[in-house]
Order: sequence, then structure tokens, then C-alpha cells
Amino acid sequence: MGKEKLVVEVVAARNLMPKDGQGSSSPYVEVDFEHQRRRTRPKHKNLNPVWNEHLLFDVSDPDDLPYRAIDVGVYNDRGAEGRGVGGRNFLGKVRIPAAGVPAPGEEALPQLFPLERRSLFSHIRGEISLKIYRTAIDSERALTKADGGGGNKQQHAVAPPTTKQIRLAVVTPPPPGKQTPLPAQQQDPAPTDVKSVVLAAPEQAYPMPASFGSGRGGRTQDFTLKETRSLLGRDGAVRDKASSTYDLVEHMQYLYVRVVRARELPTGGHEAHAEVKLGNYRGVTRSCTAAGGPLWHWDQVFAFSKDNIHSSVVEVLVRDGGGPTTKDDFIGRLSFDLGELPRRVPPDSTLAPQWYRMEGKAGERAKGELMVSVWFGTQADEAFAEAWHSRAAGVHGDGLGSIKSKVYVAPKLWYLRVSVVEAQDLVVPCAVPGRFPEIFAKGQVGSQVVRTRFAALLPNRARSNPAWNEDLMFVVAEPFDDLVEVSVEDRMSPGRDVVLGRVAVPLSAIERRLDDKPVASRWFALDRGQGSSRFGSRVHLRLSLDGGYHLLDEAAAHSSDLRPTARQLWIPRVGILELGIVGASGLALSKASGTADAFCVATYGPKWVRTRTVVDSVCPQWNEQYTWEVFDPCTTITIGVFDNGRLGCGTPRVDARIGKVRIRLSTLETDRVYTHAHPLLVLHLSGVRKAGELHLAVRFSCADTASMLHAYVRPLLPKMHYVDPLLVGQVERLRFQAVETVAARLGRAEPPLGREVVEYMLDHASHLWSMRRSKANFFRLVSVLSGLVAVGRSIELLRSWRRPVHSAIFIIAYLLFILLPELILPTSFLTMAVIGLWRYRVRPRHPPHMDTRLSHADAAYVDELDEEFDTFPTSRSPEVVRMRYDRLRSVGGRVQTVVGDMATQGERVQALLSWRDPRATFLFLMFCLMAAVLFFAVPMKVLAGAWGLYVLRPPSFRNRQPSPMMSFFRRLPTKADSLL
Repeated sequence: MGKEKLVVEVVAARNLMPKDGQGSSSPYVEVDFEHQRRRTRPKHKNLNPVWNEHLLFDVSDPDDLPYRAIDVGVYNDRGAEGRGVGGRNFLGKVRIPAAGVPAPGEEALPQLFPLERRSLFSHIRGEISLKIYRTAIDSERALTKADGGGGNKQQHAVAPPTTKQIRLAVVTPPPPGKQTPLPAQQQDPAPTDVKSVVLAAPEQAYPMPASFGSGRGGRTQDFTLKETRSLLGRDGAVRDKASSTYDLVEHMQYLYVRVVRARELPTGGHEAHAEVKLGNYRGVTRSCTAAGGPLWHWDQVFAFSKDNIHSSVVEVLVRDGGGPTTKDDFIGRLSFDLGELPRRVPPDSTLAPQWYRMEGKAGERAKGELMVSVWFGTQADEAFAEAWHSRAAGVHGDGLGSIKSKVYVAPKLWYLRVSVVEAQDLVVPCAVPGRFPEIFAKGQVGSQVVRTRFAALLPNRARSNPAWNEDLMFVVAEPFDDLVEVSVEDRMSPGRDVVLGRVAVPLSAIERRLDDKPVASRWFALDRGQGSSRFGSRVHLRLSLDGGYHLLDEAAAHSSDLRPTARQLWIPRVGILELGIVGASGLALSKASGTADAFCVATYGPKWVRTRTVVDSVCPQWNEQYTWEVFDPCTTITIGVFDNGRLGCGTPRVDARIGKVRIRLSTLETDRVYTHAHPLLVLHLSGVRKAGELHLAVRFSCADTASMLHAYVRPLLPKMHYVDPLLVGQVERLRFQAVETVAARLGRAEPPLGREVVEYMLDHASHLWSMRRSKANFFRLVSVLSGLVAVGRSIELLRSWRRPVHSAIFIIAYLLFILLPELILPTSFLTMAVIGLWRYRVRPRHPPHMDTRLSHADAAYVDELDEEFDTFPTSRSPEVVRMRYDRLRSVGGRVQTVVGDMATQGERVQALLSWRDPRATFLFLMFCLMAAVLFFAVPMKVLAGAWGLYVLRPPSFRNRQPSPMMSFFRRLPTKADSLL
């Protein structure tokens, strides 16, 4: 007998399915663990039974528990119904991994598990409450004795350990796909489908741990992805013509009033303005004077949501806005019956405005005419983006510009390479006896400053002729209106550099390079700023704008664009990405007013989109649709939600981030519409919180499947990255400069896209050290290696002959492969193909989403989160500790990246047969089938010889670019897209 026992306390169940034909059931619970089966007593005619029974199981090897599972089944005992009929009916099941079961001395908490189906046609409902933990033999005997030894042979009474014996609560993990609560010391929400409940008598209550996440109103937060069922592209039940181009969002009806101009107004040349009134809503145009004759020009559009229409008439009034000649500034008006207005459906042309004679207050004919157009339309109308909206009637002044939807184009970025070769005839200052000149070159473009190492003065070269042969890399943006300045300096002492000469070259005059052929170098005269001299100092430079690289401004794990900078090197597009931003629900509040002014930002490639701001709503509805061209399917789109902080009249605040979602395109099936509510998860100092849900509709369309599949075997990055690769340190520094450039350029747009928005969307601080991220990457690696560990344990199990039949079959198969070695590879590839086809039925059906458990956010301690949110350099310690702390974070960031890359490679291996990327898995299955036929038809010796000759071929016959197999492997999806 082992030294420990596994205790499964069956507490209660509720809302079970009736199975006896009389609207009830007689349920009992059967638990199976390591071929040991125990069951509870049946509860007669009870759909909400309470058992409070303890079932004990032997634990043969506690170290083997992480690889075991506990099967719990609920059945209806037909023999207990009193009809003399034996047998049972299935009521539901739960499979619980035994990893993490509290050890003896640790506290166990009751958990509520939803019952699962046994097959597709099972009718199941209800939940079961269980408490699972381990106990020692002595505790078992003492507790059994205290229980009086009652119960049948299958039932043992074991009391759970007391809270005085524990320091940290460890909760049993739920089945895959479900969440667990955090340790009791943490005070923040955790994703979970497991809830502490009261299902027994009133005197038995199970308190909820402090770590359980509670959303609004104390409800447990749900961090899962939910599929929504909305009527997209439909108005009621009738599909209109707009659904062909605006079919991923719900159609919102608006009343549009366009006020163009007026003429012959009796204002005496003063200013005039127009008002549009609909019920309690009133929109006012700007005031203007007559220009070009008796014409007043406004050309403004007003949009009234159909939900806000509580009147049958819309009125347009014209008033004298500057120096009225009478006591009443009223000039005239127009009125339109809403029941007689036309409806416009894009792509129909816009409705032409018409001249209307205005009326007076009493309905008489007034002097002056007004040109207007009034119609009903949807958000697909061209006037929607620039219109004044009735729901934003409280926004005035500069805030009006920041609530409109816009499309931004990120600046086109280039790498500027400045190769500093050497310098000649430098005028070196008088040397201090014993001082060796420390001459270096420094390049500067805007705020970017890069310097070379100190020059290597060779024995046969004078001190005035240093050589470097070093490349300085910069990030520049079109249009090229800056200068690159190269200066040669001598470090006289720490903090004191003497300029020996400088040269400035306009970026527009620099040659553009598209391949690995170097451009011609040139000598540039150095300006010393000291008048004339007998010596003409000069520097040897090679300047080029490298357009053959892809300039990284996003995190490499989830880039949205992999094309080179030069447009001449672009390949044709392979598909179209359509995104419908439907709305959000339950957004977190960042204002003291108790509401939110939310807008969405989506970025893919150089195109950034911003939805309009929905004012004063925690459940905004945007219903806006956008389209991107896709050149590579193995890319990621990022959608973020922000709270607009620029609506007030005072100093504008920053836009508070609410949350973001990332979707990898290769995980989407072609031409399928994905409608889901994505959880917006944000990490705070107190833990992970759900800031609401973002409702999206996504469709990835592909017209040419062959081009799509061919993209999987192309190199991931442009050719220059492999022919003339950049150093890792250079890439990180250049990415930082690229983010700075993009943020500065988009911040000068109208409305501006704040720096905080750009940096959040581009994961500006993702490279900094974080204990939580390091743990997440480590456990990703452990998860990848767990398959190899399981294989090793299986082989060890076969060697132990604990299962003689399995061991005998393995020995027979081993001898068969020894006698016929040519069957090894065909069988292996065929097996993988069969496994991949078998897994097709359980392939992922939803796009990936932020996973709190994978991100290790549900188990992070307060001090770890404080370290992650700490400034860099740190502000939490004295000076000496600060220096050591910053160094630790810098080194830890490198280790974190390496561990993440290792996990990424293993996850790509797992993705071959997981159908996470359906096209990649299809290609791999085709390869496996063809390889199985090839290895079966061709002798192994021939294949092995050909492979050896191919590997040992001369370097002149090799291609410096990666092979198609390696390119295919690097394009496979990983779990990096789901990291928070």
C-alpha cells in the first residue's frame, strides 16, 4: 500500500437531467482513479442531491500524479426507482487532471464543475461540487475512526486538513479549457469556471476565496472566448444591397441632414447659421458671412440615430448669427415629414441636394432659399464619418475632432546605412604626453545618435588617418527632408569630446539599395569650422537607403507585415482581411463620472484605423467595418480599446487603455465569418482583470489557394535578412527608433493618435524583464517537453512488464522493424498523417485569444507584478540596489527571450498536426502521405545516400536562403499570439 491516499469528497450536485420518465432521477456518483472504482449511495428522486461522502483511493506513486486523471461520472440508478428495473442512465461526467492536487497538510477548497457530455447526442445539464486532496495513512486511520467506521466498503470518511496546518492554498486544476482560482493570498480576479457554492444544508457553507475574480456586482469573471449570434449585414430579416460590402456588422439606421448653402437671406451681409432640430436634439452649423455674392456656404452633415428619433418631423432653421436687424434673429425654416424621406443604400450615388424656399413662423413664404438634402441611411454611408452625431451632442470645441472615425497610414520607414570606412588628414589636437588618441565617428539623424568604436590605428598608419570599417544604422521615414550628420571626434577625457570635423548629407541625395550589391563609396570633405587650413581633412563614407529589409516596428512574435520596404520587391496579395468592429460590453471605468468614452484602434501593416468615439457608454456599439490587403497569411492583426481622454475643454489627458485582442490570420479558415466576444484582459498591480468584452466579426478571404499555400514555403523575411543579416542588438535598437518615429508621425495627424496608443498597440515595452513572463515562457517549454517525458515514461513502463500484453506487442513490433527497416519511415509518416486526420474532428474552431493561465497571470504574486510595473530604471531601491536590479532585469529579459524562442520552436512542431493553422496542417499531411509512398517505393539505402550527398554538397551549390522546409516550419503558429 502506498504512503498516501487520494480523497475525493463528493459534496453535492444541482440541476441534473431527469431520466426516470417522471421528471426526476436517482443519481449517484462513480469515481475512477488508476483502475480503482468507488461510488456513492444513490439519492432517491432528487435532482439537487447532497452526498457529503468521502471516497478514498490508493496512490501508488505521488510523483506520477501529474500524468494521471480522475474520472467522475454521474448516473441515474434505475434500480433505486422501485420498479425492479436494473441498469443506469448517464447524467454527465467530469475529467479532472490530478496535477496540483493539494498535498497532505494543504487546504482544499470545494469546486463546482459543469457536467460534460459523453457523446455528441448526449442530453446533459447540471453541475457537481467536489473537494479533492491527498492525506497520509495515519490521518486516514484517525479520521476513519472518528467517523465511527460507518459507510460501506467503497466509502471512507476523511476530514479535510485544517487551515492552521497550511500557509498557502493550492487548488486542484480543472479540466483543460477551464480556469482555477488563484492562491488565497492574492486579492484579484482570476479566470475560472469553477465557483465556490452552497449546495448542502443551510449550516454548510463554503466561503469564496479572496483570489476569486469578481466582476461587476460580485459575479465571477469569465475569461473565455464566446461565440456570438448576431444578425450581421441584415436589417431585420431582409438583406439589403449594403450587405455585400458591409456585411460583418449590424446595420444602424440614421437620419442624415446635409445643409449645403443658402442664398438671398435678409441679413444685410451679416453672419448666419443653420439649426437642425429633431425632437430634443439640436445641431448647429458654424456661422459664416456671405461670400461670392449673396451666398452663405456651410456644407455640414448631421446624423441622428434611429433609436433617438422621437418626432415625426425634422426642421431646418436659419438664423441671423451676427448683428440682427430685428429683435428676433429668426429668418426662415424648412420642415420634412420623416415618413416621406428617401432611403439611400450604398453603393448608390449620393443624394443630390436641392433648393427649397423657406417658410416663416406662421407658414407664410419667407425670403431666401436653402439647399439641403435629407435621407435615411446606415453607417455605410460616406457622410457617416464626417457627420455631427446626435449621441455626441454634449461634445464641443476641439473635442469634436477627436470623436470621428479615421484611417491612418503609418509612415514608410527605411533603414539608413552609414558605413564609415576611414578618415584622412585629420588635425589631431596637441597630444598630452602619454595620451593615446581615442578617435571615433558619430552619426546623427534627428534625435538618433550612433557612434563607432575607437579607431584602430595600425602601425603603418599615422594618427591622422584612422580606420573603422563599421556600419551605423538609422531609421528614417519618407519624405526624406532630414540630414544625416557624420562627425569625427577625439575623446580627450571622460565627458569631453573634441570635434575634428563634420559633414552633413541630405537624405534625399542618398542612393537606394534593393539587394546585397554595395553602393559606391565616396570621400567627403570635413568641415572643421576654423577657416582655411593647408590640410583638407576628409572622411570615406558609403551611404545607402536599404529597401530590401523589412523594418520591424512590432514584436517579432506577432508581426502584421513582413514585406520589404521597397515597393518593387512586393509580391502580389494573397487575400483580403475584413474586420467588423461590432461593439463592446461591460467596459472598465477609467473616469470618475462612472462612464466611458470608448473607441477602437486596429492595426495591420501600414494601415491603422480608428473608430468613432461613443460618448458616455460602457456598452458602446460601433458597427464599423474595415478591409486590409493580406500579403502573408502568417501575420497578426491587433485591435485595442481605449477611453478617450481628449474630450474635455481643459488640458487633454492621455487615452486610457482598456484592453486589446490579437488574432493570427493563419488560424482562420478561409471565407468563414468568425463572430466572437473577445475578453479584454488587463494586468494591474493587483492582478489580472477583465475590462470588458470586445465583439468582433472577422473574415479572411482568399481568391487564389495556390498562392496562399505557396506563401508557406517562402522565406519568412526578405532576402536581405539572410544575405546580410543585422545583429540582434541592432534590431532591438532600430525597433525602438521605429516605434518612436511612428508615434511621432501619427501624433501629428488630425485627430492625433496618441503616443500611449501607438506604444500599447506595438508592444513597446515587451522586451523588459518580467518574472511573470519568464515563468510563462518556462512553463511553455515544460509543456512542449512533456510529450517527450511521456514517451520516456511509456518506454520505461513497457520495459517494466507491468502490462505484459503491451510489452509483448512492442517486442514483436520492434523485431519486425529490425527485420524490415525500410518500414520505419513510411510507418512513421503514415502514422502522423492518420493522427492528423483523426484530430481534424477536434480541431480548434475559434480564433486564439489571451490566455491568463498560459500567461501565468492568474498565479502572479503582488511583488512580481510590482516589479513588472516598476519604472526602468527602478524607483523602489537605493542607488546600489537599483544598479544591481536594473542589471538583473536586463539579463533576465535576454533569458526570457531565449526561453520563449525555444518554446516557440517546440510549439511549431506541435502545430504540424493540431489544425491550428488548417492550411499548414493540410500541406504537412500531403507531405506525409507523399513521403510515406516515396519511402515505401524507394529503397532506404538510395534515399540515405542521396540525402548524404545533398547535405555534403559543395558550398558553391548551396543557397544562402533557408530551405522551403525551414521556411514552412517558421511560419507555423505558436502560442506567442495568446500570451498576455
